[in-house]
Amino acid sequence: MVPERLLRQLENRAQKGILRQLQTPAPGLVDFCSNDYLGLASSPRLTQLVEAELAGNHLHGATGSRLLSGNSVYAQELEAALAHFHHAEAALLFNSGYAANVGFFSSVPQRGDTILYDEASHASMKDGIRLSFAQSFAFRHNDLEDLQTKLKRAQGDVYVAVESLYSMDGDVAPLQELAELCQEKGLYLVVDEAHSNGIYGPKGEGLVVELGLKEQVFARIMTFGKALGSHGAAVVGPKALQEFLLNFSRAFIYTTALPLASLATIKAAYHLLPSLHQERAHLQELAKAYHTFTQEAAVFSLFSGKQTKNGPIQTWHLPGVKALKQLSFTLQEAGFDARPILSPTVPAGTERLRLVLHAFNTQEQLQQLCSLLLQHSPSVIL
Repeated sequence: MVPERLLRQLENRAQKGILRQLQTPAPGLVDFCSNDYLGLASSPRLTQLVEAELAGNHLHGATGSRLLSGNSVYAQELEAALAHFHHAEAALLFNSGYAANVGFFSSVPQRGDTILYDEASHASMKDGIRLSFAQSFAFRHNDLEDLQTKLKRAQGDVYVAVESLYSMDGDVAPLQELAELCQEKGLYLVVDEAHSNGIYGPKGEGLVVELGLKEQVFARIMTFGKALGSHGAAVVGPKALQEFLLNFSRAFIYTTALPLASLATIKAAYHLLPSLHQERAHLQELAKAYHTFTQEAAVFSLFSGKQTKNGPIQTWHLPGVKALKQLSFTLQEAGFDARPILSPTVPAGTERLRLVLHAFNTQEQLQQLCSLLLQHSPSVIL
């Protein structure tokens, strides 16, 4: 027996054409879908490094939480290396970016404090905020004027939460202006670098380091499941923040630690990051080529006026869920894996194809994809 309310909700989504279902990628498709921006998830170099790290190890599980049996010298040395790499005092490992956001926002902002967060922030950030005893207000996406309006309602310690690179639109936060405002007003800036970690900065340290803002940002959430081709995340910031999280963050305290295999993969990925200059440059060239294509095609931009970055996440909009699904199917039939992003992941009316560029994609593949997009999009809104 299943509650009738649940069945009605499923039927409602099915009728709207937005019922989520698991899909196994067909073999051999050109990847314009995954978050494996630098190709590390299938890198032979990464595999070799991990195998060398794990040689002789037979411990498959972490055996417990970090505060019990799951800690190790290996994990603590990795955290020290992560802190050094990202120009921070300390880092604390979490099992995923989701867990890191929930763990931070549910514990650090206190009762009587205020969280001001960008409305386009990831679900994990919003879920952590829901678990917090602090009051919270969303401000319009990348809108500093609306942020300052909401600031008038703030009390206590005020945390401003944004993503450096937004996962659905591919645009960036106005980090420099945000940092200046937070410094002026005594606010605590928190930046989720899930989609910028590895692809910006001299060595891939992230957008905060590239912009020289590491001293103005209170905390960064550095995720490893995207450009790092790994799994897990870390919160980097002051040493006192690390100590607070391991004492009060339930998402850290009450979960089994990452196993050694995951830690070794993270370590190996960070070993490779500084050498991937060409891969990061190629990503930017692909992004420029895509922008040139949309300009030459005279495609209207739904997101004109927003700050953009030559990053891996691009979008292609068509009116109607059915048209987007059909376009995605057509692309897959032609050998390209590109997926539609539908409501409620994005607001109704802003559904799009999320086109992800990778260091292993070629200019020719991108040109073929763009030709197919125009050919099979009778009414295009980018």
